[in-house]
Amino acid sequence: MTETATRPSGSSSSSSAGPGFATWRTFLQAHAAVMRLFETELEAEGLVSLADFDVLAQLARAPERRLRMSELADVIVLSRSGMTRRIDRLQAAGLVRRDECVADRRGAFAALTEAGLAALDRTRPTHVRGVEQHFISRLTADELDALRSTLSKLLPGGDTTRLDGAECRGDD
Repeated sequence: MTETATRPSGSSSSSSAGPGFATWRTFLQAHAAVMRLFETELEAEGLVSLADFDVLAQLARAPERRLRMSELADVIVLSRSGMTRRIDRLQAAGLVRRDECVADRRGAFAALTEAGLAALDRTRPTHVRGVEQHFISRLTADELDALRSTLSKLLPGGDTTRLDGAECRGDD
């Protein structure tokens, strides 16, 4: 005699055919499509990658244009993986520098250089144009408001872009 396991309908293990999963797949596909368009445009113009742009932009808006590496990893919009390698590449290109935290030798800051600020300034018009063309212009003002409201419910801990990168703390 063979027993068959059954799952109650509506359980978290239920089929991925429902509207929630369809919405999830659409969200992922839309994100991937827009990111590919951005990357293609940035590459065609010889600008920094979208991930590098994100790092430079986060540093530009931070106090003293620097963040602890752990804070930078927390606020990065794109993937956190490979942050050390990304910073190594940006440092080798002269776009960022690493500053030691005098109060805590275990920690380090990533700081934006003047060359990094210039690269960010060169990339910003293409980025702004891409956001407008591939995202904003395709949605109504009401849709943009609804999407922002909906997606903000998924953000953990509120606005993480307001971190103070000027302090040395022993949490790295």
